[in-house]
Amino acid sequence: MWEICVEDDFSSAHQLIGYEGKCEKLHGHNWRVILCVKCLKTNEIGIGMDFKKLKIILKNILNELDHKVLNEIGFFKEGNNPSAENIAYYIFNKAAELIKDKNTIIKSVTVYETPITYVKYEG
Repeated sequence: MWEICVEDDFSSAHQLIGYEGKCEKLHGHNWRVILCVKCLKTNEIGIGMDFKKLKIILKNILNELDHKVLNEIGFFKEGNNPSAENIAYYIFNKAAELIKDKNTIIKSVTVYETPITYVKYEG
């Protein structure tokens, strides 16, 4: 089995509802995201999933979040706090909807809120 990962970033604002502290107020981050998939086999030329295709999938998801107030976007507007944990969950599930290859499984999404703090979601 092969693990294939791509990285990208986006900028957005959010506020954590119910949080007691500075993050309760509207503030922004430059988020870094790593999307990893597992491929059960490679194709006839030895590729599990083309990096280019995986990068496009991640970019399309992040474009929905980029330069937005996350609290105003569907999933988060519906009562899911835009925490790093929920952002990773959101991206994981969006990627799972977009990857239709039966030999490719979403392994994890890692979301860096800062260069030294991150969460990883594995479905």
